[in-house]
Amino acid sequence: MGSRGRVAERRKKRPAVIGGVIAAVVGGAGVAGYALLAGGAAAEDGARSASAAAEQKPRVKTGPLSAAEVTATAERFLTAWQRGRVAEAAAATDDPSAAAALLTGYAKDARVRDVTLAPGARTGDKVPFTVKGTVVHRGTGKPLAYGSALTVVRRAGDGEPRVDWHASVVHPALKDGDRLVTGEAGTPPVKALDRDGGELTTAAYPSLGSVLDGLRERYGKKAGGRAGIELRVVRGKAARAAKLSDKTLLELSDGTPGTVKTTLDPALQAAAERQVARKARASVVVLRPSTGEILAVANSSRGFDTALQGSLAPGSTMKVITSSLLIEKGLASADKKHPCPKYFSYGGWKFQNDDKFEIRNGTFKASFARSCNTAFISRAPKLRNDDLTKQAQQVFGLSMNNWSVGVPTFDGSVPVQSAAPMAASLIGQGGVRMSPLNMASVAATVKSGVFRQPYLVSPRVDGRRLAKASRTLSAGTLAQLRELMAYTAAYGTAAEAMAGVSGDVGAKTGSAEVDGQKKPNGWFTAYRGDLAAAGVVQAGGHGGETAGPIVAALLKAGG
Repeated sequence: MGSRGRVAERRKKRPAVIGGVIAAVVGGAGVAGYALLAGGAAAEDGARSASAAAEQKPRVKTGPLSAAEVTATAERFLTAWQRGRVAEAAAATDDPSAAAALLTGYAKDARVRDVTLAPGARTGDKVPFTVKGTVVHRGTGKPLAYGSALTVVRRAGDGEPRVDWHASVVHPALKDGDRLVTGEAGTPPVKALDRDGGELTTAAYPSLGSVLDGLRERYGKKAGGRAGIELRVVRGKAARAAKLSDKTLLELSDGTPGTVKTTLDPALQAAAERQVARKARASVVVLRPSTGEILAVANSSRGFDTALQGSLAPGSTMKVITSSLLIEKGLASADKKHPCPKYFSYGGWKFQNDDKFEIRNGTFKASFARSCNTAFISRAPKLRNDDLTKQAQQVFGLSMNNWSVGVPTFDGSVPVQSAAPMAASLIGQGGVRMSPLNMASVAATVKSGVFRQPYLVSPRVDGRRLAKASRTLSAGTLAQLRELMAYTAAYGTAAEAMAGVSGDVGAKTGSAEVDGQKKPNGWFTAYRGDLAAAGVVQAGGHGGETAGPIVAALLKAGG
């Protein structure tokens, strides 16, 4: 605290003025608010002692960064960027090459002029800042304003403080490898409609930002619109591999949108938005099992669409698929005795149940309803390594990367594994990954008896082919699987959430442990009549208590 106060005193003599902003450092209770200095680099150099400069062998700086190091480094970078000194700004980062390329493109390709950067109060090694400028294209200009942040780290090798370079420093919508470009949009805008013909907007449905971006990317050129002039994010290889779409940040001149009709139900979509808003990091999808139509998609977190593109371990909801496999192979039967010990070891791993419970002389139905892990792990010695993968692909249409929904999606992953990881995959851990869309599809397949690939835009719009599963479950296996899910909804771990959900219902809960999280991801998948839904609440706790109420509320709302 005292040292920072002295630094502020030394700079108090003659505040510089940059773009009408006084450059001064103001000390506070653990934080500092400051504006840009004309001589950021010089100020840093001046702080070095004569004795340090005289040392023949340079010392590698270590230890936590001081407040002075953080503010001076941020100051140096932001001042140089504001003044258009790209090389100087890039040199203040730990990746000068990548920084120079993006900062050059900011002026040349994004066409942002008259940039003003205003730092905010430092928090530890992080400094937020606001950006204001004007985007200019062929005589047309429009104001640009947004907030971003940078983090200062010690550079590898010498320990000097530098800005930790990522594309998100320039704009929070950027991923590493992305670019900002202003010009005629490569893809015309679209006006997305719900199933009743109402317009879908992020003002009405905040979760749909990435969905609307995806619809534009796929249907913009097919829907009859005309491109406008805009500032947009052009995705790089990494972002495209993650199925992220280009994103419009600012429209300088409007294009003429084409029209795309979706399968979303306005009432269910609104209900889904309300439900996920009650939980941090919650996502949900609602489907119609008889057709595969997606009726609602919602996420409480903005940006990445976890509901459609998430790749998360599904925990015990995976036991729906595993149970179908065990029943088909004669390794389990709903009403027959089935072991559920406290522990079971396989492949060098010791598996256990939640709270180390056991069920003595119980049935497989009881183990499914209470989500007994060892009831499933104990069957691993009798399975081939690829059995679960084939079951997911052949019956449930998963893990083949061939869904054509109308927007980018993750289609599930059930890799072939061996030993302990294979056993873990039986309970939705190991290498198994799913999204809420995938698990809603699993419930829909059980309900309808046939895998119908989910879709957001009818295949009749563009003639695309939907994915198919190569076979269905036998009538006997399907009947047992429905019995398991119905019993769980009535008497098992899903009973509390499903209380009051009447009719032909079935459900399964799940909790997936994640390294570094205190609480597991909570999953829930269920069906009622001609509705199926699945949700996840990341780091929320057990699925029946977190995702369960969200899914159950939407099944009720769908009538």
